[in-house]
Amino acid sequence: MPILAIDQGTTSSRAILFDADLKVLATAQQEFPQHFPSSGWVEHDAGDLWQTTLATCREVLEQGSAEAIGITNQRETLVIWDRETGEPIHRAIVWQDRRTADMCEDLRAGGHEAEVTERTGLLLDPYFSATKAKWLLDRVPGARDKAEAGKLALGTVDCFLIWRLTEGRVHATDATNAARTMLYNIGTGAWDEDLCRLFDVPMALLPEVRDCNAEFGETRLFGAPIPILGVAGDQQAATIGQACFKPGMMKSTYGTGCFALMNTGETRVASQNRLLTTIAYRLDGRVTYALEGSIFIAGAVVQWLRDGLGIIERADQTQALAEKADPEQRVIIVPAFTGLGAPYWRPEARGAVFGLTRNSGPAEFARAALESVAFQTRDLAEAMRGDWAASGVEAEVGVLRVDGGMSASDYAMQALADILGAPVDRPPVLETTALGAAWLAGHKAGLLPGVEGFAARWALERRFEPEMNNAAREVRYDAWRRAVAAAIAAG
Repeated sequence: MPILAIDQGTTSSRAILFDADLKVLATAQQEFPQHFPSSGWVEHDAGDLWQTTLATCREVLEQGSAEAIGITNQRETLVIWDRETGEPIHRAIVWQDRRTADMCEDLRAGGHEAEVTERTGLLLDPYFSATKAKWLLDRVPGARDKAEAGKLALGTVDCFLIWRLTEGRVHATDATNAARTMLYNIGTGAWDEDLCRLFDVPMALLPEVRDCNAEFGETRLFGAPIPILGVAGDQQAATIGQACFKPGMMKSTYGTGCFALMNTGETRVASQNRLLTTIAYRLDGRVTYALEGSIFIAGAVVQWLRDGLGIIERADQTQALAEKADPEQRVIIVPAFTGLGAPYWRPEARGAVFGLTRNSGPAEFARAALESVAFQTRDLAEAMRGDWAASGVEAEVGVLRVDGGMSASDYAMQALADILGAPVDRPPVLETTALGAAWLAGHKAGLLPGVEGFAARWALERRFEPEMNNAAREVRYDAWRRAVAAAIAAG
């Protein structure tokens, strides 16, 4: 009774076939091109997203049929397409894209941020989908007229894939992806007319919003029909895959970016530290909320070492290089290549390097790149703990569960535990985004246990305990904060 998980990410599309015990039977992955038409702009060809998804699904389904499909995806990335032809009107604008920074600043200056945050839990930032939609409708010839006539459809990547998989029969998304558009009211659980008016996005464009464990139609592209029974944005799917079902539990996923979520249960915790209040998941009509901190550059800083500086040939060489770094040097990289995310939210900031000496070389850059992820994670963890304490809701907050490609690095995870001053738990399965999507679909299909049964299966591969003393930890973190302040000032 295999389950097919589609994991459509920022740099690649993957398909994983799981058995009823959630063990991997087959996996396939394809990268696709990134497009950077201007400084701070990031685009994907939506056709590439679809074709790589289709190809990887076909490859793994050669190993066996699937009983259900679960989808997880890069969030906030926006596609608008023609309802008749299914063709996008423009490349997808990626979550990393900063082209609408001035639009967000104008709305902030107009006094709209408090209302947006109250309704969506989000901040006015180019990261989210609403200003991307307005940019496309205003700049693609004829797009606004077609949108108002109901001839176009809008969606995050999950929505576009569902449309293609069902051959245009289903235009739907789930609550976690809807919650990232800045058009969805997380309190009322519906698209918000006032926000659509504010961002000048016709409601005729919008998909139906369903539970994470819901029926999203079926695909007939792989032979026998396969139902699509689970959908969640990648970070929410990872939260599910890490079995963070109790208030106070935290996970952090290290992919292109880094995203930390803390389950806050039925309580919408309003952040005092510029974190996001978002939907962790919606199961059977019941909403669970979360606090989220988003770091734009995590694994991407290792890609920069490879593709930008050319000091490594493969990402997995970073750890060995970092271990050779001179312990007396303290190079700090602030990887604000596309601005700074939480808790700073400074889209104008750009990357910077501090502490260079004549002896600084590839090893010191490698160490600084990995440590930058640990420092940014501490920024998020401190903000989360502060907001949680201020909420007055009692729950234990301590261990951080980690996943994603970079979490495979023992060096990076030990650095994380040292800078956090807290244990870091790594499970055997690092690709928990796909695991979460598979569980959603498998549970809906009656193939897998419910929340408690799934949580009981969570296993620990290794716990990283802090080894750095507190005095050294605080000296290092203070240097990081001063570096960030300087990078912001230079921006």
